[in-house]
Amino acid sequence: MQHERQWISASVAAVIVTLWLGTWMLLLATDISQLPLVLILVAIVWRTFIQTGLFIVAHDAIHGSIVPGAHRLNRAIGQLALTLYALLPYEKLAFHHTQHHLQPARSGDPDFHDGVHNSIFAWYRKFMTEYLDRRQQVVLFFGMKAIFFTLFLGFHVHIPNLFLFWVLPIVFSSMQLFLFGTYLPHRVPDGSTEWNDPHNPHHATSRNHPPMLSFLTCYHFGYHWEHHEYPFLPWYRLPAARQQTLQRSGINTGSGHS
Repeated sequence: MQHERQWISASVAAVIVTLWLGTWMLLLATDISQLPLVLILVAIVWRTFIQTGLFIVAHDAIHGSIVPGAHRLNRAIGQLALTLYALLPYEKLAFHHTQHHLQPARSGDPDFHDGVHNSIFAWYRKFMTEYLDRRQQVVLFFGMKAIFFTLFLGFHVHIPNLFLFWVLPIVFSSMQLFLFGTYLPHRVPDGSTEWNDPHNPHHATSRNHPPMLSFLTCYHFGYHWEHHEYPFLPWYRLPAARQQTLQRSGINTGSGHS
């Protein structure tokens, strides 16, 4: 069973990376002047979704759930996914995410904004600056610029294609990850300024979305309490964990669920 799970998780990660690379190359080579606007919009949404998938692959690698017990292999897969995502460093993200799980929605959590107004905009700005410090901003700016102009000048990729199918999906994906993976699950409920519920040490809630909608919103990260309770589970097994939670507590009942 353990070998079967390793095979499934590694295969799922490979599919996501392959889809990202394949659609990226295909859409960069597409003559968008021949496409109706609706197809361009669909392509942007798809690229955003699969862009987010890269981050999910890296996230599962951090938790060691892609190839359980193989730290170096998980790290290599995670670094590949983050490099494709936005030239992000694996070790820094792994450290921050570990802190997030140790101190969720508290002052030591790099993903949490402790402002009393729970502002989504201030929180998103803090979320981004935690992962894009000055050094990483420089790496991202010059790295993306070098890739951008190499593709434009060396491979004659049109600038609108680069912007629509590469740059925009990175921005939209960061918003998707923040909204469904951080803000909605960890925002302080009912205007309170802190969480004191001893039955919810994760300071997290889960959405009651059906599995398909949960998948489309952010690879089941809306089942966020379950992720914190069972961090070793790969993303595609979170719906089963959510169903077990609901069977134990009943829909809309129990601490930490909504």
